[in-house]
Amino acid sequence: MSFYDGTAPLFTHALIALSKVLAKGEAYVKDQGLAPEVLLNARLYPNMYPLTRQVQLACDFSGRACARLAGVEVPAMPDTETTFAQLQERIAKTIAHIKAIPPERYDGSDIRDVTFPVGKDQTKTLSGQRFLNHVAVPNFFFHCTTAYNILRHNGVPIGKLDFLGAN
Repeated sequence: MSFYDGTAPLFTHALIALSKVLAKGEAYVKDQGLAPEVLLNARLYPNMYPLTRQVQLACDFSGRACARLAGVEVPAMPDTETTFAQLQERIAKTIAHIKAIPPERYDGSDIRDVTFPVGKDQTKTLSGQRFLNHVAVPNFFFHCTTAYNILRHNGVPIGKLDFLGAN
C-alpha cells in the first residue's frame, strides 16, 4: 500500500461520513422543530468544544495533514461557520483540497520531516509516518467521533454504520 493510499482516501471517506451524519443532524432539528443552534452549539461536557468546532477541527486535521505530508501549501480556513450549510461547505472544501493533491506528492512522505504547530509559537517535527500515526489520524478521528457522539447524545438517529460511512 502506498503512503497516499493510507492517507487521502482514509480522510475523504471519513469526511463524507461526517457530512452525512451532520446532514442527519440538520434533518433532526428540522423534524423536531428545534433551532439549529441548539445542536450546533451542543457539547458533551461544558469544557469541551461544541459540535461546530469539532467539525472544523476534523477538517483542519485532515486537510492540513495531507498538505504537510505532500509538501504543499497548508490551507487556511477561518473558523467562521455558524450553520449546517457552512459546515457542509467546509467539509466539501477540505475534501476538494485533499483530492487536488496528486498521489505522487505523497511519495517519500513517510520519512520526510513534518513540522507542525503544537501551541502558541511552538512547533514540533516528526517523520511523516510518526506524524500521521501519532498526531494526524488520532486527532482527526477524535474530532469525528466527538462530533458523532454529540449528535447521537442529542437524539439524532445515527449508528455505527453511519459513522463508518456504510449508510
